[in-house]
Amino acid sequence: LVPWGGAPAPLPSTSSVAGQPSGTPSPLPLTSRELIATLEELLPEGKVSEQRARGTEDSVLSPYVHLVYDDGKGPGAIGVSLDRVEPGSDQARETTDCPDKALVPHDSCVSTRLADGSLLKLFQGYEYPDRRVDTKMWSADLITPSGQHVSVNEWNAAAEKDAPISRGEPPLSTAQLKELVTAQVWRKYVEFIPEDTEKPTASATSSAPAEPTVDSILDTLGPLLPEDVEVVEKGSDYSYLVLDDGKGRSYVQIDVQHGMDDVADQLFGEGSETLPDGTKVVSRESGGDKGVEGAVMWTVDTLRAGTDGFRVVVSAFNAGTQHDAPTRETPALTMKQLREIALSPKWDQYR
Repeated sequence: LVPWGGAPAPLPSTSSVAGQPSGTPSPLPLTSRELIATLEELLPEGKVSEQRARGTEDSVLSPYVHLVYDDGKGPGAIGVSLDRVEPGSDQARETTDCPDKALVPHDSCVSTRLADGSLLKLFQGYEYPDRRVDTKMWSADLITPSGQHVSVNEWNAAAEKDAPISRGEPPLSTAQLKELVTAQVWRKYVEFIPEDTEKPTASATSSAPAEPTVDSILDTLGPLLPEDVEVVEKGSDYSYLVLDDGKGRSYVQIDVQHGMDDVADQLFGEGSETLPDGTKVVSRESGGDKGVEGAVMWTVDTLRAGTDGFRVVVSAFNAGTQHDAPTRETPALTMKQLREIALSPKWDQYR
């Protein structure tokens, strides 16, 4: 028996979880049928098809529900996923912070704190960052003070990828997305998800050095740049600068990482060199993002000697972002300049 095609299936009783302490799993699993029925009940009137879901019977993967919804203006895919995050963690912040437009092109993003302390992000962007297909992807993410995470995604096509655009915009407005993601029933359903008892403890992770902040990395990078380039933009969530030497914009990104020894053989294979102090260095030239005609990306990757696996990798593009069409023939920084930046002893302060 399926819940669609006749009278809507009744919503599951939440009394079994409402009275339990947060994080206590229900004795009965949350079923895919219940998730489908709930999403159908919460959507405005319209036709639904291609329903699929996964409940909490899978102890590893998080529950989700997905369907195709048509309000008479064309079909659009809608999905809801549920999980837990650690309140106040980097994951929680990254989930509800609006992304940098230079990294994730989008039309609109608003992040707010609700009256109950929950964080809500409403996002309007695209499935493909390079816009090779104009499939729109709109989303809403809610994280409650206790770490319940509800995520809603919708598209202006019947599938996320490889489906023709079937309507001008996804079916739900921003207001409707907010209403759907904040429905109380999803929060109760998160309580069906068993808590992860294998999270690393503080003592297990305290020995790892703290990763430097974006601001500190960019403050170190600035003085290493040649004098004839101007910084016209800088990242806030990710360590990048947009430079202009009078010949057009050029995006430069840098990563400073620890614990990369285990992938050294993959990163520094054929064409790499080892300096007298043991530092491994490799230079790479590529076409940047797939689908961006004429894109050029130059990279210098380094791994310092020692057991900490300290890596500094810097890349430059011939465009103002990783996704835009080229604004110049080559990046604003030469390979020699990228090498000097990556090998600068200034980065050793973060080891």
